[in-house]
Amino acid sequence: MSAKRLLIGAMLAASLVACSSVPYAQRMSNRQAAYAAAAGEPVRNFRFFDLYSWEPLGDSQLAVYTRPNEAWLLTVSGPCPDLEFTNAIGLTSNLHEVSINFDKVLTGRTFPCTIAQIRPVDVAKLKAVEHEQRKIEAAERPKEPAKN
Repeated sequence: MSAKRLLIGAMLAASLVACSSVPYAQRMSNRQAAYAAAAGEPVRNFRFFDLYSWEPLGDSQLAVYTRPNEAWLLTVSGPCPDLEFTNAIGLTSNLHEVSINFDKVLTGRTFPCTIAQIRPVDVAKLKAVEHEQRKIEAAERPKEPAKN
């Protein structure tokens, strides 16, 4: 009986994963667009004392927050293995400064990923873009004719 339950559970999990892959790709695309719209011109470096939080935006891009209202959009050179699915990251820095083409994103056991571009993120603008993306167009359903 337990083997049957295990098989049914595995089939259910596989079907959920298959169904959720399209919304995940769409959600990731929306997040990338929101950060790109809120990001400024590229800079060479930024000051880094503590990593407040971070968000993966694909296999070659991530957003790092150094404070609740200070974020940076980082693009790494080439795809970074495990970036989308790792539980934690690290950033290298030199005297509390993260620089392009020198510092790296650390994702665990794989090779470090070199930072190719840094763009400051206007967090207030990001929140406005996210708010716009959440708006829905509501319309009333047409009334069905009464059945006799």
